[in-house]
Amino acid sequence: MKTPTTRQTVEVRADGEGLVSHAGAFLLGELADRMGLTAALSEAMAPTRERSSAHDPGVVLRDLAVAIADGGECVTDLGVLADQDALFGGVASETTAHRVVKSVDAGRLEEIRGARALAREAAWEAGARPETITCSIDATLLGAASEKQGAAGDYKGGFGFHPLLCYLDETGEPLAGLLRPGNAGANTADDHFEVLQMALEQLPARDLDREILVRTDIGGRTHAFTQDCRDAGIRFSVGYEVDERVREALGELSSSAWQSAIDAGGEVREGAQVAELTDRVDLSAWPEGTRLIVRRERPHPGAQLSVFDCEVGYRHTAFITDQEGRGIAALECRHRGRAIVEDEIRCGKDTGMRRLPFACFEHNMVWLELSLIAQELLAWPRLLCFDGELALAEPKRLRQRVLHVAGKVTRSGRRKVLRLPRDWPWAEALVAAFARLRSLPLGAAP
Repeated sequence: MKTPTTRQTVEVRADGEGLVSHAGAFLLGELADRMGLTAALSEAMAPTRERSSAHDPGVVLRDLAVAIADGGECVTDLGVLADQDALFGGVASETTAHRVVKSVDAGRLEEIRGARALAREAAWEAGARPETITCSIDATLLGAASEKQGAAGDYKGGFGFHPLLCYLDETGEPLAGLLRPGNAGANTADDHFEVLQMALEQLPARDLDREILVRTDIGGRTHAFTQDCRDAGIRFSVGYEVDERVREALGELSSSAWQSAIDAGGEVREGAQVAELTDRVDLSAWPEGTRLIVRRERPHPGAQLSVFDCEVGYRHTAFITDQEGRGIAALECRHRGRAIVEDEIRCGKDTGMRRLPFACFEHNMVWLELSLIAQELLAWPRLLCFDGELALAEPKRLRQRVLHVAGKVTRSGRRKVLRLPRDWPWAEALVAAFARLRSLPLGAAP
C-alpha cells in the first residue's frame, strides 16, 4: 500500500553561502553590548586574561549566556554560534570556554554579579524600570544524573541540588541565585537573607529608597528572616502554617468577619473569602506590626486538604505580613501573586538551570550565574524591544519565533546586512526589535 503524502521531494545540498541560522540570537548579543554588560564582564574578567591575543574572557561569558538563552544546556552548545563567523564573529572554542568558566573564583563571581547590576541599571534607565518592586524567593530541586560535588539526596527522594532563587515579579528578571546541596533545609533563615541581600545588590541605588516587598512561601517563615527584613527596611509577606492556634481562632470567627477575596483585576473572586486573625493569635514573637491573614475557598478537584479542611468544607491558607494601610483582600491578592515565581523558575530551568553540567560545585555556581544572565537577556527584549504576543512570550516561544530564524548575511560596500525571510511571520517584529534596541541609550561604562 502506498503511503499518501502532500510533500514534494526536495533536493538537499550543503552549498549555500552567507547563510546563518539562529540569526535572532544576534539581538541578545547586541543587547548585552548596548546595556554595557559585555564591557562590564570584560573588566570583571580582565585579571584572568592570559595574553592580549587570546579571546576576551568577558566576551566568552557573554557568548555562553547568549547560547544558553538560545536553548543551550552545556558549554558544547556554544558551537551553534561558533560556526557562524559571518554574524557572530570569532566565538571561542569549547576548550577555551571551559577554561574561562573554570577561571572564575569567588572574587570574579562577585565582579560578574556587579556587571549584571550595571547592565540592569542601564536597562531600567532605558525603560524597563518597574512601578513597584516585589521580590519573590523560592527554592527548587535540580536533579543530577551523576555524582557531582555538592549533590545530595533531597526531601522528595531525588538526588541533586536545592538552589534558592529570587525573581523580580514585575519584570520577570532573575535577581539572585544561591546554589545549595540537595539536602539543604527549606526554613533556613541565613540562606533566605543571603539571597535577599544578593537580590538587593542587583537593584540600582536610586531604587533602594522605594518600598520593597519580599514574598516567600512557608519556607521563609522564620523569626530571624522576618526580623532581618525589618532591620533592612524591607516589607515581608510570608506563608504561615494553619496550625492548632489558627484553627481555634478560625472556629471562633463569626461569618461577618469574612469578606470576599479579589483577583488581580480587583474583581470579586467567587467562592473565596479572607479574614484577619491578628488580634486572635499571639504574634508577639514576630516583628511589631505583623498581621496574620487567612484565606478560605471551596476546594477544587485534586486539592490537598487537611482533616480540619475536610471537616469545615473549605481549604485554608495563611500568611503574615507587616504591610500597612491596605485592605486585607488586596494584601491577600498580592501575596497570592507570588505563585508567578514558580513560572519564572520553570522558564529558568528551560534556560540552562535544569541540569548543571560540571562536576565541580564552584563551576556549577558560575553556570547558575550564566543562566541568570541568559534569563535577563530574554527578559529585557520583552520589556524594551517587543510588543504584542512577543512581549509576553516564554523562552520556548521566543526561540521558535525569533531567535532560531535563519537569515542571509550580505555585504554592500562597507555595510553588512542581515536579510531575514520575507515570508517569516515574525520577521518584521524582529526587524522592529533591532530598531528599538538601537534607539536606546548606551549603557554606562563600568
